[in-house]
Amino acid sequence: MATLGGMADTPPGGTPQPPLIPPPAPNGAAGTVSPPVAKITSRGSTWRRVLVWAVVILLIAGCAVFMAIRLGDSLGLQAFLIGLAAAILPVPVLIACFLWLDRYEPEPMLFLGLSFAWGAFVATAASLQVNELTAEQFARWGLPDSLVAVLGAPFIEELTKALGPLLLLLLFRREWSGITDGIVYCGLSAVGFAMVENILYLGGYGYAAGADQYGPATGVQNVFAIFIVRILLTGFAHPLFTSMTGIGLGIAARSADKRIRVFAPLAGLLAAMMLHGTWNLMPSLAAALGQNLIVLYGYVGVMVPIFLGMVGLAVWLRGWEGRLTERRLPDYVRAGWISPPEVAALGSLGRRHSARRWARRVAGEPGLKAMRGFQFSATRLALLRDGMLRGLDTKPADLARTAQEEWALLHQMTAYRQVFVGRDPQAPVARWDGANYQLTFPDGLPRMVAASDEPVVPIPVVLVAPTPPGYAPPPPSGYGPPPGYGPAGPPGPPGYGQPPSAGHGPYGPPPGGYR
Repeated sequence: MATLGGMADTPPGGTPQPPLIPPPAPNGAAGTVSPPVAKITSRGSTWRRVLVWAVVILLIAGCAVFMAIRLGDSLGLQAFLIGLAAAILPVPVLIACFLWLDRYEPEPMLFLGLSFAWGAFVATAASLQVNELTAEQFARWGLPDSLVAVLGAPFIEELTKALGPLLLLLLFRREWSGITDGIVYCGLSAVGFAMVENILYLGGYGYAAGADQYGPATGVQNVFAIFIVRILLTGFAHPLFTSMTGIGLGIAARSADKRIRVFAPLAGLLAAMMLHGTWNLMPSLAAALGQNLIVLYGYVGVMVPIFLGMVGLAVWLRGWEGRLTERRLPDYVRAGWISPPEVAALGSLGRRHSARRWARRVAGEPGLKAMRGFQFSATRLALLRDGMLRGLDTKPADLARTAQEEWALLHQMTAYRQVFVGRDPQAPVARWDGANYQLTFPDGLPRMVAASDEPVVPIPVVLVAPTPPGYAPPPPSGYGPPPGYGPAGPPGPPGYGQPPSAGHGPYGPPPGGYR
């Protein structure tokens, strides 16, 4: 990691803000961990948030009841239950795929559940009503019903699926880390929508239609046939369409340009509608021209390549937050609050897993839990720092909230670190001073060692000195320790009592190092 010794990345036209270095947290007792910093913040007041949540929950519940009654009446109880059972089967797999993308900083389960429920009930209820009204209007104009699927359905379905994630972005932008979050939220909304839509196809066009004409056996055969086509072969369709909107929302979430915040979601929504309309156009053309191969050519030549491209993009984006820690956390390395090995340990999921195994070895299950919390807080700190450099916050209240959250995250990392720090008997005593290491060799003498280009220790074990009695933290003012912070503090474990410019404490590599 050669970037650890240099300046942090600077956005085009921007000027990096100095990191806001808070005073060190008091030395936490071993085995204790403060609650993780995962607050849900919004721009509105408390009563407005409560009102919004109440309206959203009531809307979702009302639409769920409406869809259950509507589908039950139109399909019949037996067909409805069969369609429901078949439509639910792929849902856990699809949800697991989207959660797999969100490993570095998992989103609140409340938001994930809201996105899924919004797509399953609100989007389907609105789309069903609008599509029926559109079909009636097209019939009055003498237009074929197939145009509803090509012109009407893509517009209303993609719009309503996107409204839930858009609401989360407007109310809780600080919870969005980028494009990955947009794909996850919009993808889950699309999965919910597809599940309810599949109930109609599997239960109505599948079982009910076959059973009414030829008996239950034919109905079951129809269910299997539709299941293979709509779920096994084309089950990715709705998530693929709506992920385009998710990309636009994710770009808007990490941009300080108001034009991008407006046009990126609109461009993503337009791409989703066009892709959806193209998908629906292929069977309509095949039926109109009597050429069924149109569907095959369109599926293999257009949709599958786009799907594979989106999968590749999602996999690449999955590691974006890990790479972000390697770009943004070096600011805190140079200030002495984080060591290069800590940054190296956060750069990939494999390194994070190795750090967790080490923490479990030296501190048991509490160490494993603390390491997970440390990694989560470090990821949020990198995202926060990135937002500062991008200029996402401009209002005084937002800037104050950002500074407060930065302070809380560094205190949080300190508390987590105390659970596993200094517990490895095989690790030599060392200090990091922001530029070099001070290693204590077997002869007992400390020696200065330059930082390597590629740190090989994936275990964050830096100690932080306790706060001196009566210390009053000054306002943030750039790099370095706050005034008065240093040897005046109370005695602590070996390596304590040094200011950040002289290093925060001992750490060292596991046997054989790590790469």
